Amino acid sequence: MNDIIKNIEAAQLKEEAPQFHVGDTVKVYGKIKEGNRERIQVFEGTVLKKQGGGARETFTVRKSSNGVGVEKTWPLHSPNVERVEVVRRGKVRRAKLYYLRDRVGKRAKVKELVK
Repeated sequence: MNDIIKNIEAAQLKEEAPQFHVGDTVKVYGKIKEGNRERIQVFEGTVLKKQGGGARETFTVRKSSNGVGVEKTWPLHSPNVERVEVVRRGKVRRAKLYYLRDRVGKRAKVKELVK
């Protein structure tokens, strides 16, 4: 039974999964259906967490919109995620950045990773 589930999930994986880490600022191009029309909407923010593995892997992106924090969780291998574009790399020392939820303005920024 386990092998059957693994084969089904392996078929649903994207060939080229986007490479990004927690703390990076990313643009997520998501497909949105409105009636019979379909369009792509960009959601730009900081990656708070990545979790799961395989076909179930998800990531959460947080942005501030009109002074209100907005978080959205996206499945990494979903067909509704057109692509994920890394705007800048972040330098963090944690796997989950929940502490950013309590911060506003400049304090909510993540330092940029300079190589």
